[in-house]
Amino acid sequence: MAGLTTTPFIMFQGEGRQALDFYAATFPGATVEGLALYGPGEQSPEGTVKSAILTVGGQRLRVFDSPPVHAFTFTPAISFFIDCESETQLRDLAAALGEGGGFMMPLGNYGFSQLFCWLADRFGVSWQLNLA
Repeated sequence: MAGLTTTPFIMFQGEGRQALDFYAATFPGATVEGLALYGPGEQSPEGTVKSAILTVGGQRLRVFDSPPVHAFTFTPAISFFIDCESETQLRDLAAALGEGGGFMMPLGNYGFSQLFCWLADRFGVSWQLNLA
């Protein structure tokens, strides 16, 4: 379909700015563009993310802090699959993303990959890290 684009959308509840800063510092070459924050008297607390684009490995992700508090959060049913160029890069990302989070599949050889892990970071976002 001409003119159609798809961009994954990540919705936080007040932690969007911290997540953006963390991901930009963690992923090599990651960028944050178009960061707009809520101001005083707007529908969400001042300083939370109204809109931003995070680019990781060439993939654009929309980031947002939800004004209403809701009962749902992230699920590992949707995850971001990252092909790493080296074992060192993969181990560094696993250590950074895993801090304060949890591993569903710890670093290891799973047959389909000589080095792989699947984890949820401190914000609950699910990442699969693979040695390409």
